[in-house]
Amino acid sequence: MNTKVDVKNRLLDFGVKPSVQRMAIMEYLMNNLIHPTADTIFNQLSPSLPTLSKTTVYNTLKLLEKRGAVIAIHIDEKNIRYDANISPHGHFKCKRCGCVSDFPVEGIESISMESPEGQLITECQLYFKGYCKECRKHINEFT
Repeated sequence: MNTKVDVKNRLLDFGVKPSVQRMAIMEYLMNNLIHPTADTIFNQLSPSLPTLSKTTVYNTLKLLEKRGAVIAIHIDEKNIRYDANISPHGHFKCKRCGCVSDFPVEGIESISMESPEGQLITECQLYFKGYCKECRKHINEFT
């Protein structure tokens, strides 16, 4: 579990001025590795932060992404999900339950961000889709 000091330092490390709302959003992301949507974050935090608005959540997430403190995950066409784990890794989405989890990829750190043709790569998203461990138990329902 990350402390308030950890959260504040994370924001400061990425040049984000800590506010009560920003701290709460970053803390939620750092302590809940479920790759939540903005709506999920708002619904979880609004009971304890009555001054929090959806606009604040969306704007904060955009700022955190812009500064590199979080990753925006576009694994499906419905929602953008957010990940506080900014280390190189892939993501896995279950086709049955919709859960999104981190997916380690061996050697991903060694991928060059400059292509042989001279393009500079600024972002790489690696997605895997299938059935999570729990949903695999029900695989016969899908075939």
